[in-house]
Amino acid sequence: MRSSPFWLLMAGLMILLDIYFFQVVKFLTSSALPRNRTIIHTSYWIFSIAVIALLFLLPYLNLDNLHKGLRSTVFAVLVGLFLLKLFAAIFFLIDDIRRGIQWLWGKLFFANADVGDTQSSPRISRSLFLSWMGIAVGGGLFSTLLYGFTNKYNYKVKRIPLQFPNLPAAFKGLKIVQISDIHSGSFNNVAAVQKGVEKILSLKPDLILFTGDLVNNKHDEMLPYMEVFDKLQAPLGVYSIFGNHDYGDYVAWDSPEQKIQNLENLKQVHKKLGWRLLLDEHLPIEKEGEQIALIGIQNWSALSNFPKYGNLSKAYAGAEKYPFKILMSHDPTHWDAEVRPKFGDIDLTLSGHTHGFQFGVEIPGFRWSPVQYVYRQWAGLYKEGSQVINVNRGYGFIGYPGRVGVLPEITLLELS
Repeated sequence: MRSSPFWLLMAGLMILLDIYFFQVVKFLTSSALPRNRTIIHTSYWIFSIAVIALLFLLPYLNLDNLHKGLRSTVFAVLVGLFLLKLFAAIFFLIDDIRRGIQWLWGKLFFANADVGDTQSSPRISRSLFLSWMGIAVGGGLFSTLLYGFTNKYNYKVKRIPLQFPNLPAAFKGLKIVQISDIHSGSFNNVAAVQKGVEKILSLKPDLILFTGDLVNNKHDEMLPYMEVFDKLQAPLGVYSIFGNHDYGDYVAWDSPEQKIQNLENLKQVHKKLGWRLLLDEHLPIEKEGEQIALIGIQNWSALSNFPKYGNLSKAYAGAEKYPFKILMSHDPTHWDAEVRPKFGDIDLTLSGHTHGFQFGVEIPGFRWSPVQYVYRQWAGLYKEGSQVINVNRGYGFIGYPGRVGVLPEITLLELS
């Protein structure tokens, strides 16, 4: 059996946080009746020890045998509990710094004051306000993460009108639905996923484009959902590309051949769905005798921890003749790194990958998510000069089985 450094580090941090957190629990319960205080303290440590024990045991448990919905929920709850205590500890630490400064000031004052040898600096008590504030913030975050479980299939349509002066007349009014990051390996509710597909079809798109990450790791994750997604049809076709998760890079395969075969099987999944998979290539989309170019490349990222399988030069070659070009590229870092500097006539780029972190705040006039500190283009529409990129927030989810603030997205692009 192999231990996981990540889980051991998490367990170690949880022990330290539990001890620190307990000092505040003791302070807040100091005025309680002895019997009640004993019940609270005992309950706290029974629960905390159980969580820590589970973290230590995780590396030795075969989680693949658990129902995937339960597996992801257990993971999310454990991480949520860690974040609860971590965020609470920030407030406790601020309070302890305040106490330390006051204690030091008292020491200096009494050392210099003529108050006799028996006088000592007073004990500095914890702040009741900061203690409860820390618990409230940590508990609020944990409650929010639990609430997010209910939003993972809450598909929202984002309608985006776009104007391009060089768009051929026949394509004025073109309706494109973009979906991305299905991550079928995370799903556990066929009926809920079906409702999202029905919502797509109700938009009556002319063209459907899928921008990568059909699965988490393996092609067979998609098999229970074949009869859901094969319903996606549009007059001008359904087209797709690979994302970083589609290559099986995050799985320990028994052999290189097994990994290669998985990718070939995934290509067949796209074919059986009726989706035209674009692998570093372009093709014309024709309407009423006029054409535009649709370019699709394999995953290409400017970040070192994600692969560069794609070859845009190869995919683009020969597309110069088309008056309007749409690029499907999974990772939005590709746009600043290569698309804009080298391919200035690619009008519209469609990406996904970020999921909007599945956590953030989006209200009129204000957007925030932790993912914005990693990705310059992380959700929605961005424009530089005559070029535009749309980053879809993702149809599915991975890791955390929920959505907070950043809901699963179906993008409707209306060109004019």
